[in-house]
Amino acid sequence: MPKKPSLLIDINGVLYTDHKPIPGAAETIDFLRDNGYVFRFISNATQSCRKTLHKKLQGYGFSIKEEEVFSAPVATAKYIKATGKTRCFLLTTGDVCKDFTNEGIILTDKDPDYVVVGDAGSDYTYEKMNKAFNLLLEGSDLIAMEKDRYWKSPDGLALCAGPYTVALEYASGKKSMLIGKPSKHFLKLALADMKAKPKETIALGDDLITDILGAQKLGMKAFLVTTGKHKKEDIKKLKIKPDAVLESISGIKKKLP
Repeated sequence: MPKKPSLLIDINGVLYTDHKPIPGAAETIDFLRDNGYVFRFISNATQSCRKTLHKKLQGYGFSIKEEEVFSAPVATAKYIKATGKTRCFLLTTGDVCKDFTNEGIILTDKDPDYVVVGDAGSDYTYEKMNKAFNLLLEGSDLIAMEKDRYWKSPDGLALCAGPYTVALEYASGKKSMLIGKPSKHFLKLALADMKAKPKETIALGDDLITDILGAQKLGMKAFLVTTGKHKKEDIKKLKIKPDAVLESISGIKKKLP
């Protein structure tokens, strides 16, 4: 019997979209669990802490455990803790700060070790961006929890943290360290969290660049799910070839040993 692969499953665009669960997605997760597959739900969402993401998915009908959710903020907080440094200026919104304080990270605008950028939405004010800029000039290092250009919101495409991070890089002359997808830092932390190796893991995602290419570069198989951001026609346009294309996550059942 071949060993069952582990799975890294993107959340938005794969499990739900436009605040609605994808038909058959919850049943597919139940199938995976009932058949002994190990998985993590991975996300670049940086406006919600792990507990909130977990509660949201439960509200959509997914029977999952909180520790199975592995987001960019969780990975960033773990990374900062591992460096032995404890202070950061967090440029984001929502309750994502809880993932940092849970790891003992001090959130401050006084001599932080890191400026950490996530999706701050309308909180990307001139005052906050200028504060972050000056902290970088004073010696803080720059971390991007994600660097996507845009995401699919219920109201259409919306700017992500990437454009704002690049603005801070340009102004300060400092390069950011990317922790979220598609960085190797993030994927290796997620794999370690479920004790899996890249060659034994399949990634499922709706973004050819962030999900598919990032996973393939680390040695994983990567399946594009077309219920979210990218469709079949984008494959030729972006010249990125997934290992399989699924109309929805339900299609994974036929691809697994």
